[in-house]
Amino acid sequence: MTEKVKRNMLNRIYVLFVLTFAARAVATPAGDDHSLTRYQTAGVVMKITPDLRQATIDTDTIPGYMTKMTMDYPVANTNELHGISPGDRISFALMVSKTNDWIEDVHYVSHSAVTNQMPASGDNFAELKTGDELPNGTLIAEDGQRIQLSGFRGKALAFTFFYTRCPMPNYCPLMNRNFAAARDLILSRADAPTNWELLSISFDPQDDTPQALANYGQLFRGDNTNHWVFAAATKAALAVLAPALDLMVIHEGDAISHNLRTVVLDPQGRIARQFDGNQWTPQELADAVVQAARTTR
Repeated sequence: MTEKVKRNMLNRIYVLFVLTFAARAVATPAGDDHSLTRYQTAGVVMKITPDLRQATIDTDTIPGYMTKMTMDYPVANTNELHGISPGDRISFALMVSKTNDWIEDVHYVSHSAVTNQMPASGDNFAELKTGDELPNGTLIAEDGQRIQLSGFRGKALAFTFFYTRCPMPNYCPLMNRNFAAARDLILSRADAPTNWELLSISFDPQDDTPQALANYGQLFRGDNTNHWVFAAATKAALAVLAPALDLMVIHEGDAISHNLRTVVLDPQGRIARQFDGNQWTPQELADAVVQAARTTR
């Protein structure tokens, strides 16, 4: 990860804090994933879900793995978050396998006077709701052609956001693994419609060139490109789509902190379903696509 990424902050981004701790990695066995890597690191808690199963942490740079970024992490032992609040500085172990990641061994360090308040919007965009029409936008497809979101009208369209250099297996790679599984589920149905498409959209057009997207796409779909396109959003398109979908993206040096948004449109380009985060399943996406494809008005 040596590419330089131009800093480009979009609306509604979590406040970022700086805390410097040393980090180290130790490989240990991990079942079918063959290896589990432990990164001892630290950061500032931005948000904790009510069930304590997920924490948003502004994580320090982990040398050799990822630069400083804000991420949502599953929590292995929710008891370790009792007494921890947004604004607390914590040390923790980030555990990463080939297809999963989580945090454990969480310890309170100190408290910051600044908490995870969201900055004011400062714009006139409102997040879209189910039934609203998605704005059009220009994308650069993996074949180098410029395509329009409106060009998918007449089909149900499921799209998600990612970038190819994302290091966390439960983030961008999971979105595309789920897309691969959902595509297989739809294609395996005897009554499956034919008017549908999957679209994986990178928000890193500088690094995710058409060739990079084509290579990355092959990791998830092989040589079968049926019903699945990889593309990169232009800056103008992202400036419109991000606030409309409450997608948050911030370039931090060589890395990008972001949340997750997966959306299904009906053939008229209206939002039929939006999945926030990474808890949705391929079956849920497949069912939403099939249902949307059968929408006639």
